[in-house]
Amino acid sequence: MKVSFSDLREQHAGVFRESCPTRTVLDHVMSKWGVLILFALTDGAIRWGDLRRRIDGISEKMLSSTLRTLESDGLVVRTSYPEVPPRVDYALTDLGDALMEKLGPLMEWVAAHADGIVATPDARRAEGRVGREADQAT
Repeated sequence: MKVSFSDLREQHAGVFRESCPTRTVLDHVMSKWGVLILFALTDGAIRWGDLRRRIDGISEKMLSSTLRTLESDGLVVRTSYPEVPPRVDYALTDLGDALMEKLGPLMEWVAAHADGIVATPDARRAEGRVGREADQAT
């Protein structure tokens, strides 16, 4: 199913305009940390410390802030258990699960293509030459 920008604008008046809520949702969901947190939660409920260890490079402040944002958006649920020491788990909500069904294939695509995209321009040009030379030889 291919959807274009124009198709969405025809189906939903005002979508993606400056004041549209879609801009806020995209900012929260597609931020580097937002997408990594959501993807990490696809394996099920996880404690805060385990989540931080799972997402290399995220600071405590950014993890807490992003989790609060995703929770207020209704994508993540925080469950606190009255134990000593206190235990808090984070998990995707039904809405978060539905989002990740759509975002999962994007993450697979990124994982498969990131090295080639981030490769230096010289390496990409060399790969292109090798591919063209092989095409010409056949």
